[in-house]
Amino acid sequence: MGEFKVHRVRFFNYVPSGIRCVAYNNQSNRLAVSRTDGTVEVYNLSANYFQEKFFPGHESRATEALCWAEGQRLFSAGLNGEIMEYDLQALNIKYAVDAFGGPIWSMAASPSGSQLLVGCEDGSVKLFQITPDKIQFERNFDRQKSRILSLSWHPSGTHIAAGSIDYISVFDVKSGSAIHKMIVDRQHMGVSKRKCIVWGVAFLSDGTVISVDSAGKVQFWDSATGTLVKSHLIANADVQSIAVAEQEDSFVVGTAEGTVFHFQLVPVTSNSSEKQWVRTKPFQHHTHDVRTVAHSPTALISGGTDTHLVIRPLMEKVEVKNYDAALRKITFPHRRLISCSKKRQLLLFQFAHHLELWRLGSTVATGKNGDTLPLSKNADHLLHLKTKGPENIICSCISPCGSWIAYSTVSRFFLYRLNYEHDNISLKRVSKMPPFLRCALQILFSEDSTKLFVASNQGALHIVQLSGGSFKHLHAFQPQSGTVEAMCLLAVSSDGNWLAASGTSAGVHVYNVKQLKLHCTVPAYNFPVTAMAIAPNTNNLVIAHSDQQVFEYSIPDKQYTDWSRTVQKQGFHHLWLQRDTPITHISFHPKRPMHILLHDAYMFCIIDKSLPLPNDKTLLYNPFPPTNESDVIRRRTAHAFKISKIYKPLLFMDLLDERTLVAVERPLDDIIAQLPPPIKKKKFGT
Repeated sequence: MGEFKVHRVRFFNYVPSGIRCVAYNNQSNRLAVSRTDGTVEVYNLSANYFQEKFFPGHESRATEALCWAEGQRLFSAGLNGEIMEYDLQALNIKYAVDAFGGPIWSMAASPSGSQLLVGCEDGSVKLFQITPDKIQFERNFDRQKSRILSLSWHPSGTHIAAGSIDYISVFDVKSGSAIHKMIVDRQHMGVSKRKCIVWGVAFLSDGTVISVDSAGKVQFWDSATGTLVKSHLIANADVQSIAVAEQEDSFVVGTAEGTVFHFQLVPVTSNSSEKQWVRTKPFQHHTHDVRTVAHSPTALISGGTDTHLVIRPLMEKVEVKNYDAALRKITFPHRRLISCSKKRQLLLFQFAHHLELWRLGSTVATGKNGDTLPLSKNADHLLHLKTKGPENIICSCISPCGSWIAYSTVSRFFLYRLNYEHDNISLKRVSKMPPFLRCALQILFSEDSTKLFVASNQGALHIVQLSGGSFKHLHAFQPQSGTVEAMCLLAVSSDGNWLAASGTSAGVHVYNVKQLKLHCTVPAYNFPVTAMAIAPNTNNLVIAHSDQQVFEYSIPDKQYTDWSRTVQKQGFHHLWLQRDTPITHISFHPKRPMHILLHDAYMFCIIDKSLPLPNDKTLLYNPFPPTNESDVIRRRTAHAFKISKIYKPLLFMDLLDERTLVAVERPLDDIIAQLPPPIKKKKFGT
């Protein structure tokens, strides 16, 4: 693996936003997740749970509801009173429609997907028709006395249930009138509470309405008579969310105590056709409130204040016991928030509304392998660059020379020139940026810092020439065949001649920067690209996909390399393929052309192409025998993969020079420490 001096960086004070709601799409097997800062993410569950799409947040958009309709169309609504639809190709917001009912607390799409219901602060339930281009207001239902906090359609589409404060209403969709009002018991552990908030409702085919409320109860109601059938007290705090399986044979609820409960419909006796709802499994994978849950055919999905997205597989539904059967906790975004200036040893950290620039510390001490060396000079916080306005930062980058910083929001693109005088730093903004650069999804500087490559959300790739303190727009590569597919990943060769771009689907296009034309397209692959880079000496493009496959493609020869063909013929080690976090960064050693450096959140790996690949009988994570073994055994057990799991969670790792690495870690305990305190639960003996 080679010896490296490693800068272990733990001063990136990044805290993900809490999860507010999730929505599962059964047709495409995708999961939409909204966070408390208005950010919306789309995960492809078929592609190893990869976060393939991302919509930046906004200070005025507190998303309270999220749903899929008409197949692949995604809508959200929130406390600003607007309903928004997302463009899943261009990765922007198509439009926003005011519902004119005050803040929106709940939303649900009809079983056919052609209508949309929203529940508002003023007690109104509003029905919208979904047209091919937009949504159109149809009518109001009978107004209720208090805000509508939860909604659910009957699978036939003829009735809806609406949860409010202290009661549940059942509406007839055709007339819009309320036919039943079911009063919820305020009793909580024998004590009468002031108000009982119905946080979630689910309408089943047989007419049963299941409700969850702030008194810690799960209740079953008969919608035909408006009567309570059964009640389960499951928590000492709010039960905040509910989701039912498509077959209606199980459902999942989440509580403010961080517990997820699974209910299943089971026969009363072994030979009986009569069935009853039974609470079967509690899961404690969260430290804080579980604000939202979803139920896929094979898993229970939950999210909340502790920022984790937890996917808990239903073992009885998983056919093959491989990595699909493993519990997953997704905490960090599957995109880079850190960029590095190797020349000046600087790190640029991206937060929602500001950037931080740090200079790494240094040491003059020496030691043996594994030693922690004392710093002779501490890391310096050089710059705090705050963005103006309510929009979150989408992407950012610092140039390799450290003289330029670029970042983008949805509506503006910013470019700054940095000057260094001893320990002082001055900043000058480049004014009058062209409007077509705004809403950049990815920014990348060339190795010599003379060019800036910008991928816009309209599918175009812009090349900007940088000189002195000014810029000049050189060229724009337009999207292929009239599509507006957004480019999410960029890679440029060290000589500046080649630019590779990957879109939201699996395609990778390679452009000739000198001749300003498309050079080739890498053959399409079924899984999205998670990271890519171009090797400095060979101009080979190394591509990592969400299924953990790694390909090497020769740009000059327009074909896969011999090494890549060998890998595909033999196959990767089964433990490598079972990893559940995507590779987020690839780089190369300047003096060792046979080495590929890559990492995910829990391991750093060097692939040595000169060594044989490990087979399934070989130890993948422990290729080094004890030091007293003979050289013959050492050579026999050596293979191409050298893996280190010392650094985790690992948000960024790269070479600064031939013998120096920088690793940016973000311990989960540090994140939990900055969250609001969870509900205190009394434990036995305390």
